[in-house]
Amino acid sequence: MKLTVVGTGYVGLVSGTSFAELGNDVICVDKIPEKVDRLNNGEIPIYEPGLKELVDSNRAAGRLQFTTELQPAVQASDVVVIAVGTPESETGAANMSYVYGVADEIGEAVNDDKFRVVVNKSTVPVGTADRVRSLIADKNPDAQVEVCSVPEFLREGSAVKDTFNPDRVIIGTNSDKAAGILTELHQPLTDNIVVTDPRSSEMIKYASNAFLATKISFVNEVANICDYYGADINAVTRGMGMDNRIGPKFLNAGIGYGGSCFPKDVKAIKHLAEVKGYYPQLLQAVNDVNEKQSLRMVDHLNVIFNEDIRNITVALLGLAFKPNTDDMREAPSLKIIRSLQEYGVKVRAFDPVAEDNAKQLLEGDIYFAENALDACEGADAAMLVTEWDECLQVTPEKLKSIMNKPVMIDGRNAFEAKEFKEAGFIYHGIGRK
Repeated sequence: MKLTVVGTGYVGLVSGTSFAELGNDVICVDKIPEKVDRLNNGEIPIYEPGLKELVDSNRAAGRLQFTTELQPAVQASDVVVIAVGTPESETGAANMSYVYGVADEIGEAVNDDKFRVVVNKSTVPVGTADRVRSLIADKNPDAQVEVCSVPEFLREGSAVKDTFNPDRVIIGTNSDKAAGILTELHQPLTDNIVVTDPRSSEMIKYASNAFLATKISFVNEVANICDYYGADINAVTRGMGMDNRIGPKFLNAGIGYGGSCFPKDVKAIKHLAEVKGYYPQLLQAVNDVNEKQSLRMVDHLNVIFNEDIRNITVALLGLAFKPNTDDMREAPSLKIIRSLQEYGVKVRAFDPVAEDNAKQLLEGDIYFAENALDACEGADAAMLVTEWDECLQVTPEKLKSIMNKPVMIDGRNAFEAKEFKEAGFIYHGIGRK
């Protein structure tokens, strides 16, 4: 098939490249000339394992192009995928200006009688497919366009793998013809294809992310209670996860969720309910727990140092919101560092990929280390914030020889507590002292 993908962020770039890998002819469109120039020069604007190799090979094969020109790309395509950002607005609602702007441009571009499928792959409020269809019709009432919803379920850091190994593909459409085209497009990826109406498809995306966020906030709440009663959250979740009704996934206690999806999607579905006069208390609680969870590390630090942490030096191991990405959006490290700075703590930080992005968001006197050991040199305490391999490879013996005091606060419960304690460390996890 011939595809146009509008937007070259995580979703657009990964999806467009993956469709090209499946043998389709794909044109990726972005309004930022510098970004398109970088892509045409073989530079990838995001860190995502395996993506550059796929971009390079498909560009070389002639199946993948990058351009700023939307109109000719749409006219040459059978399927147009909208994959632009829907960032959080001040009210918590999704900012739809980018999606609606693309819809207007598509309406101006479709000036023939060719049947096209327009796909909303961005995470959008319920009813967006109808709105996009209306906007296209306003520009061209005769346009032969069916607007569908095919939400993405990609995890940053494993987006390429997730694209080629999806749990399911959700196709939201009221058109049998569009359903057939999109089923054929996605058939090489999986047989688990669910065809439903657009509004249900849009809700599936929000509901899925909100449920996963709920599991995370729930287990973090339980971990916080474990801290007070001396229970071990790892033992608790191991026992919980063996129940088939619960399952072990997303029961890893820590410092909360971040990134571009969960924080804004929980707020967005909450806002959707509130505009109809329904106030979802559970979703509010999920958000409230997560807002505070990252600062549990600072709470532990205060306990260890008897509320006297001014002028101590703390090493932060990891800055990105999760490993294998340079994404700093809603990263717990940002709250942690700002809180430490308010207490007058000196911060030494290390991240193998996200340092440049972090520097744009942080202020104050922060030492950015060359590696994990450099960050811990002379520190009074170390905090594991992101479980990068480079951070997990440090040993308590080596750390003890370079740190001022042997203190480890494990925000991801990723280290073996016994090893650190036997080496003479004061070790605190989240829900597992």
